[in-house]
Amino acid sequence: MSIDDAARMFDLDGRVAIVTGASSGLGAAVARALAGLGARVAVVARRADRLAELAKEIEGTAVACDLADPAGVASLVPAVVDALGPPEILVNAAGNRFSTARAESETSDEIRDTVELNLLAPFLLAQQVFPHMRTTGRGAIVNVSSISGRVGVPGIPQASYAASKAGLSGLTTELAVQWARHSIRVNTVAPGFFRSEITDSLYDSDRGGDYLRRNIPLPKEGTAEDMVGAIVWLAGDAASYVTGQTIVVDGGWTAR
Repeated sequence: MSIDDAARMFDLDGRVAIVTGASSGLGAAVARALAGLGARVAVVARRADRLAELAKEIEGTAVACDLADPAGVASLVPAVVDALGPPEILVNAAGNRFSTARAESETSDEIRDTVELNLLAPFLLAQQVFPHMRTTGRGAIVNVSSISGRVGVPGIPQASYAASKAGLSGLTTELAVQWARHSIRVNTVAPGFFRSEITDSLYDSDRGGDYLRRNIPLPKEGTAEDMVGAIVWLAGDAASYVTGQTIVVDGGWTAR
């Protein structure tokens, strides 16, 4: 294989991609990477001002949407199709924790909010992109989970978050098998700890920083950009025979 052949495996020229959670952090980094490889990217989040700036930067389109609102989710894919064309790539990067309480104290509202954003919204969006990918004859869906969906993290209570992220891996394997005959691949990336709006306070405290350094074998601080490579790989032809997998990117946390 020549260098040009290898490079073409990552070429996304002309493909339409949807990236949720794109107003900051990992979602924004993924959107920039996909656009840099030639994709036409629709960036999705609630914060319209940030989305507009990013869409201008990457020559994409911004779709302001509250993914916790089923009506908003229902209008998202049609808006992308009107603006850019049928999607071939969906990256479900949006997610959040709505409780820091221990499992016995989480409220039903907190549990419901967590599952609706982290699991239900990706499922609904996958359903919406499916007919377009089926018609095109190919597609790649990448769900962003967490190592919290695979292992418990001492000292950080997050039962509903962990359950929702574990659910993404289950959803991934089922969709991958059901939709394989349409050449639609479905995979998950499970990041470990990296700097984000959710984890900044942990990194910036002496105790939190020491905790992370003790438990992450690689001697570097994780960033959103460290997660992008795995997502870009799964989104394109370089991973054309990979489906139904959860790829862990955690600096070695779960390898200990």
